[in-house]
Amino acid sequence: MKKFLFYVLAVTVLIGTLSACGSSKTSGQLSDEKLVVGVTSGPHEEIFEVIKDLAAEDGLEIEIKVFSDYIMPNTALDEGDLDVNSYQHKPFMEKFNEDHDTSLVAYATTTLSPIGVYSEDITDINDLPEGAKIGIPNDPTNGARAFIIFEEAGLIKLDEDIEKENASILDVVENEKELEFIELEAAQIPTKLGELDLGVINGNFAIENGLDPTEDSILSESKDTPFVNQLVVREENSNDPVLETLKELYYSEEVTNFILEKYDGVILPSWEY
Repeated sequence: MKKFLFYVLAVTVLIGTLSACGSSKTSGQLSDEKLVVGVTSGPHEEIFEVIKDLAAEDGLEIEIKVFSDYIMPNTALDEGDLDVNSYQHKPFMEKFNEDHDTSLVAYATTTLSPIGVYSEDITDINDLPEGAKIGIPNDPTNGARAFIIFEEAGLIKLDEDIEKENASILDVVENEKELEFIELEAAQIPTKLGELDLGVINGNFAIENGLDPTEDSILSESKDTPFVNQLVVREENSNDPVLETLKELYYSEEVTNFILEKYDGVILPSWEY
């Protein structure tokens, strides 16, 4: 009798294991009836609440899982607990893949929180004097964004052999106006603007200090910036038709208007930027 029960138990475990291996959570196409989406709390969550309601009208259920860090949404996606996540830009995703031996891919751009260049005195970048003092964020990502803006404006040239999203002051190989780049805490730059010729300021800090990113910046990131947020999926699912449905919902007029009205220029829809 004990031997019989052992075999029954073994067969049950085997069937359960085979069933788990065939689960759509880890292989095969995504369901066109339900998607599990991971987001970070705040704007990404709020935007997906709007998308969730729109999707329901089309018969697509979206379950939103909210995370408070930047690592777990990618881990959960790679392990199959999520179908899609929405919170990161491509350079971050690629670094995660490199560090964790994963194969996540970007499917479509979503939003951008543009970083801009501001001044109390200068209204035209062509009037920038030689030796001008420029405040830039001292963290690597936003510092790189600043250098990309100035290179696109023709004020500096970066080393051609580097990845631009990792650019630092050490990678500036041409600086004809001998601009002085001063690294500061990102939140401090708006308050130091009077002591600088230019300041590179994140959208949220600009708004907090009475600056309008859409009106007051004299330079801003181009739409080709690598720092646009993305819908990210597992590589095996990158051609699933349901993702195109999700993209169409994200790019809908309802979501576009929500982003423009809710975030007042701090966050912009990539497809309208």
